[in-house]
Amino acid sequence: MRLKQLSVFLENCQGQLEKVCRLIADAGVNLETITIAETKDYGILRAIVDKPDEATAALKSGGFFAKEIEVLAVEVDDKPGALLKILEKTSEAGLNIEYMYALTRPFDKKPVMVMSFKDIGLAESLLQ
Repeated sequence: MRLKQLSVFLENCQGQLEKVCRLIADAGVNLETITIAETKDYGILRAIVDKPDEATAALKSGGFFAKEIEVLAVEVDDKPGALLKILEKTSEAGLNIEYMYALTRPFDKKPVMVMSFKDIGLAESLLQ
């Protein structure tokens, strides 16, 4: 399933994450999952929310660089080797997973991994 993900550039300093969460909450948007990749000076927050357009607008009005991108949500069986099977399938097709993280809430009692690909259409057709 395709999802809209928010990507937000953050300075790596105290209070930035709180500001982002406040803007999202004040816009009436539910934060469904969040991950942050960081370096010494900055971070990239990635989030799945229930109303991505509203969240993006709120973040931009609050002075943050935010954009929406499409990612793929893939259910993974909850057993050893399940993720490996997905990785083998995408690798055989020449697809590179640019990044990946787990949703905090499953869709249908199975873990769900959020994955970013350059060719999301090919990935989606392989993994359905």
